Amino acid sequence: MTQQYVAAIDQGTTSSRCIIFDHDGRIVSVGQREHRQIFPQPGWVEHDALEIWENVQQVVRSALEEGGITTAQLAAVGITNQRETTLVWDRETGEPVHNAIVWQDTRTDSLIRELGGDVGQERFRERCGLPLATYFSGPKLRWLLDEVPGLRDRAERGEVLFGTMDTWIIWKLTGRHVTDVTNASRTMLMNLRTLQWDPECLDEIGVPAAMLPEIRSSAEVYGEATGFLEGVPVAAALGDQHAALFGQTCFSPGEVKGTYGTGTFLVLNTGTEPVTSANGLLTTMGYQIGDQPAVYALEGSIAVTGSLVQWLRDNLGLISSAPEVETLALTVEDNGGCYIVPAFSGLFAPHWRSDARGVVTGLTAYVNKGHLARAILEASAWQTREVVDAMNSDSGIPLTTLKVDGGMTSDDLLMQILSDVLDVEVVRPLVSETTCLGAAYAAGLAVGYWADMESLRANWHKAAEWNPKMDPRVRDREYRNWNKAVRRTLDWVEHDSAE
Repeated sequence: MTQQYVAAIDQGTTSSRCIIFDHDGRIVSVGQREHRQIFPQPGWVEHDALEIWENVQQVVRSALEEGGITTAQLAAVGITNQRETTLVWDRETGEPVHNAIVWQDTRTDSLIRELGGDVGQERFRERCGLPLATYFSGPKLRWLLDEVPGLRDRAERGEVLFGTMDTWIIWKLTGRHVTDVTNASRTMLMNLRTLQWDPECLDEIGVPAAMLPEIRSSAEVYGEATGFLEGVPVAAALGDQHAALFGQTCFSPGEVKGTYGTGTFLVLNTGTEPVTSANGLLTTMGYQIGDQPAVYALEGSIAVTGSLVQWLRDNLGLISSAPEVETLALTVEDNGGCYIVPAFSGLFAPHWRSDARGVVTGLTAYVNKGHLARAILEASAWQTREVVDAMNSDSGIPLTTLKVDGGMTSDDLLMQILSDVLDVEVVRPLVSETTCLGAAYAAGLAVGYWADMESLRANWHKAAEWNPKMDPRVRDREYRNWNKAVRRTLDWVEHDSAE
């Protein structure tokens, strides 16, 4: 029999990729292509969905060509995607009615305050697990319905369709209008317990049910592809952070993965019951495999980690490439009393403070560029500590090991600082592309390419580990100083009628 493979399409914030994996979970070939970032106004971020679809087709073809693989050799394709990015398109023509509004976009800030009313940020949390924030899809969709002429009437007649990027790609591949529980859980429109669209949320946010996709599990055959992937089962969809949780084989309650890229996302498997956070975390879906019980998670989203290194490079010019931050930080033994809190557009978990702005504190004439570089690496670690403390408190399951992935994990000094700050083992896997791997695993399970989840665990191999070396008294002192620095960021932006 001809060797079979599984493909994963990763539709990300800055690029689209296709990675093809073999039965051992090893990468066979990769295709990748960037797309434009569109900035119509300050704080607005958009993508051209037709450009993204064209890129998706190109990267799949590139990966197949690079691997010398035919579509007949693909057992299935899975999809993972940037979450919360919001698109509406015409049901008949497939034409988007507006550019996709990206998860980073903040145009709904005033709408968020309006929706909060007298209750505020927590208005919908009990039903959907999320605080009111510009981050999520529901308010973005409401903005489109309010601002695009005639769109609400068309939506109520069922003439237009809403989707996040997983839904768009599945629709383009198969003609089916579906999403999975993980992506639906990021809209503010899905009830976490019923796993269906919540009528009260729809009514209060102002979204017609007729335009919404069907919610399905994360691993099942949604349909067979037509066109360039003719006949290949489209068999999985997971938002990127959920896919990374699955790719890191965090299948047991208490297991945590941390993805370190532009921002950082920590996700904790909490089992088959949702855990309501009392500490600023998001209650969200982990994954659902076919007709098995859904697995829930707590998530801590950190807005700025890798992008802080880019800021040191591009805005301050203290390094010429991102890896140089480690070399510069190694020129000093500590931060010299300097702390950097990168609240460039507010603080995400566990604070959720849109009024915060970044600070550099503790400056003296002693501080040099090496201390700044070290403070930048430490900022990623201390922000992680805040989220982990919240997870430990909410779940009652103390973290013992953090599985990490993403571009920043190539920085060995950062990984050691992370272990020191958390006082736990930090582990990096052999296959670092865990987002694509998770989507491939889910698709492969859906079609029987992999027998069960234990066989996926057997594929997971450790590449490197770090263990804590920091004196507990130093750790406690540094955390106190970090918290003082965080307090300095608050109440910087004032919302008023003139604004």
